[in-house]
Formats: sequence, C-alpha cells, structure tokens
Amino acid sequence: MGVPDQLAEHMSMAEQHEYLRARFSRRTMIRGGAVTLGAVAGGAFVPGAVAQAATPTRTFPSTESVDGALVAPFGRHLAYGNDPRTEMTVSWQVPVAVKKPFIRIGARPWDLSRKIEAEVRTLYTPAGVGASGDHTQYYLHAKLTHLRPGQTYYYGVGHQGFDPAEPHLTGTLGTFTTAPAHKKPFTFTAFGDQGVSYHALANDSLILGQNPVFHLHAGDIAYGDPAGQGKTSDTVFDSRTWDQFLAQTESVAKSVPWMVSYGNHDMEAWYSPNGYGGEEARFTLPDNGPDKAHLPGVYSFVYGNTAIISLDPNDVSFEIPANLGISGGTQTTWFEGQLKKYRAAKDIDFVIVFFHHCAYCTSTAHASEGGVRQEWVPLFEKYTVDLVINGHNHQYERTDVIKGDKVAKKLPIGETAYPETEGVVYVTAGAAGRSLYAFTAPDSYEGHLNERDSVASFINTKDGKVNETVAWSRVRYLNYSFLRVDVEPASKGHYAKLKVSGIAETGDRIDHFTVARRAK
Repeated sequence: MGVPDQLAEHMSMAEQHEYLRARFSRRTMIRGGAVTLGAVAGGAFVPGAVAQAATPTRTFPSTESVDGALVAPFGRHLAYGNDPRTEMTVSWQVPVAVKKPFIRIGARPWDLSRKIEAEVRTLYTPAGVGASGDHTQYYLHAKLTHLRPGQTYYYGVGHQGFDPAEPHLTGTLGTFTTAPAHKKPFTFTAFGDQGVSYHALANDSLILGQNPVFHLHAGDIAYGDPAGQGKTSDTVFDSRTWDQFLAQTESVAKSVPWMVSYGNHDMEAWYSPNGYGGEEARFTLPDNGPDKAHLPGVYSFVYGNTAIISLDPNDVSFEIPANLGISGGTQTTWFEGQLKKYRAAKDIDFVIVFFHHCAYCTSTAHASEGGVRQEWVPLFEKYTVDLVINGHNHQYERTDVIKGDKVAKKLPIGETAYPETEGVVYVTAGAAGRSLYAFTAPDSYEGHLNERDSVASFINTKDGKVNETVAWSRVRYLNYSFLRVDVEPASKGHYAKLKVSGIAETGDRIDHFTVARRAK
C-alpha cells in the first residue's frame, strides 16, 4: 500500500512521503491502532509527523494494564555525543509503553543513586506499509553530559516497576568508558551491511573480543527494507526487523559506542521526507553536522589523536538517487570545513572518513560510486585523508594507495602507506552478515595471494554504468569479515601509526597494512 511503482519512479523521496501523508491520515492511523505514551512526552515518528513533540494522550486499555515489572528493556546501544570525553547517549527499547522510564548511573555498580529521566520516541508503522503489520515501537534515550574523561561508568535502564538498582536486577547493568583527555593507544572496529543473521552474530562475538573503544557501522544497518531503493512501494519492508537487530547487537553495543552512518537500505521512505525518520527514532548521534541539510548520519567526533567523520553518500549517489542532491551541496561544504579544522588542530594526527557507498570497489553488484568520486575524492586527496572505510559491497576489498584515480603506490599486504605524500587507501568492509556478492577477479588475501594488476569493473555515473579496467584492487576476500584498526600515537616528529587488519569470521587475519604520519 505504498506509492505505486509507476508513480514512485518519477517521484523524489519527499514527494513519495507527501503521497503517503494523504493516504495514511492521522485519523486512519488512530483507527488502525496507534498507541502513544500516556505519561511521557517524546518524539512521535509516523508518516506525516516527523520528530514532532508528542502530546500525552490516553493510552489504549491493553497498554494501561501492563505491569512495568513484567516488561524488560532490550536493545541497549551507546553513542558518543559531540565530545566523547564528556558525553554519551544510552538508548534502548521496550516492547510496550511503560511509565516513567529512566537511567541510573554511577562510578560503581553498587552506587547507582543518580537517576535521570529518559526521552521516549515512538515509531508507528500502520498496517499496509510493507509487511510490518500494525506495529508501534518504543525507543528510549538518555543523553549524559558532564562526564569525566577516561572514566568507566556503570548504568542500568528501567521504568516504573523495573528498577535496575534492585538486587535481583543488577545482572542487567552495563558499563561504558568515556574517551581519554590525552593521546593514548586504542583500538576500534568497523564494518558495513550487517542485518540479522548467524554470520552477523558471529562477527559481533569476534568484535567484542577485540576490545574496541568504539565501532563504526558504515551503513545498511538492519535491513528493515531489503529492497534498498528508498521507495515507499517496497513491499518487503518490515519495521520489526529492527527489534531483532537491536537485540542481536546489544552484546557489543551496550558497552561499545556503536557509531552508525546511513546507507541506501536505511532510507525508509514511510517516516519522513528524507527517509531517516525511523533512524532518528532509534539512534541519537552527535548533532554537529551541517545545520540546514537535516542529514542525521552526518557528524564528526574526536577520540585521542584521531578524528572520525561520518558522511551520507545517498546525497551524492547516482546509482540509487532517491536522496540525490538532498543537501543542496551543504554536506560537501561542511565536510571540507571539518577537514580544514582537523588538519589545523595541533592534537589531531589522523583523519578517518567512513560512509556507505564505495569510491573504489570491483564488486559485480555495486562496484564504484561516481558521485563519491566526483564530490569527495578530490577532498580526500587535498586534505590527505588517512583512511576511507566503506560498505555497500558485501565483501572485503582493499586498494593500493590511490591519487588521481590511479595507483600512486602499490601497497602489498604488510606494507606502509604515507598519505601526506602518496595518496589515500580505501577499504570496503561490507561483509558483516548479509549474503555475499562476487568479484570478477579471484580472491587474493593474506596466505592466499592471487594478485592481478588488471581487474574488470564498472563505475556508476549520472549516465549509467560505465565499464573500467582498474589496477588498484590489491586485496580481495569473499567471505564474512570486519576491520580492526589499532591507533598508535607518537611524540612530535615521530611517526604515529594506524595498524589496519582485515579479520575473517573464522578469526584469521586476511589483510594488514600500516598508515603512518608524522605526529604534530
């Protein structure tokens, strides 16, 4: 019951959203069983009502009768605020409406006297939108500020009838650690395209074992919309997939900030004109992105000597144009401003950029995105970005050092790149859990070299796919995997290092290389 295909082909995402507003009126949704929180006002995310304040109303009798003691929170996930040293957001979910949700926090598990009210955001999906049925989801968020750098905190989430400070519920407590005030070695992990599967769960288990301080998810998060075209006519959409995903991810994300960027499968056209209303209900990310673009997946943060920038390539994608040009160029302007700022900062050595669509990849599915090459690759090279991490293509691929669309330096496994003088290295880490794609050339990875200096591929342009033969595809691995990055600071004048490793679902290392830059 979305926008018919013949109409959707000629409509932007915003126009499709307006179509649905007319079709699913507020009155229709209430008749269909919309549930609102009775005691707490929060953001209501429904077709035609994006991030508007919810007016407290009477809940349905079945909801009012639920005893909070019988409802357990699930799907806890963390995210940094604008300053990871002092800010953290704890988010979670409950299956039904609850009263007076809150978080408890303290420096010790037996001292959780500090109690903070949580924000509630409801997300309603009416019957007839995809395969979801009539479904309301309740997401809760507690933004913590004025924390101490480098401090480990204990926390528990609850509501009336469920208090994590009670002795029988202390097993539900979680922990997190804020970023340090000064440079120190640390590890982070990254991947894209996870979804819900055995392989996704296996990757999460391995990631937890790396002891990362944060994790980067480069788009295509849960696959509630498997079609991934940003159309309201996607009949396979199911919002309940997010319940499964957040439960699956909780093993890591309850203690490791899970920093997401948005891919094509994250444009859920039913909830807002830009398709991100659902994500805004589920995640609270740093809000330091471009002011007027309203792209919630665009932000930056600094951890130690490393700046991380998240971009939204849906804004520049020729391949999947549902949100093409949505920022009117403001995202790219903001991005260059961030690069200038971080390159001038005396305490920042490395700049790492992550986002979904690939600038350079030889997959037979999506390959390379011409919009990214056109808009952002010149900035990567101008400001000597140290590492670019992508998803979109469901495999592991790593390039040589690239500059001007050509190989500036071959980078065999185990070798070192110097971005200040050589160029940029790109890693596709899109094999986090969804079904795998294919290469035109044979796999070539650590312990199994089968190198090719000529690989057939293509690039998505505004005029369609254009074939290209490339020489920059150095490592290819067609199985489930993720990325581990060990950051090693150095004293001024010496080389700080990023030690980058591709890790297979088996635990085997499939690739490793180093990025080195003189410390400021």
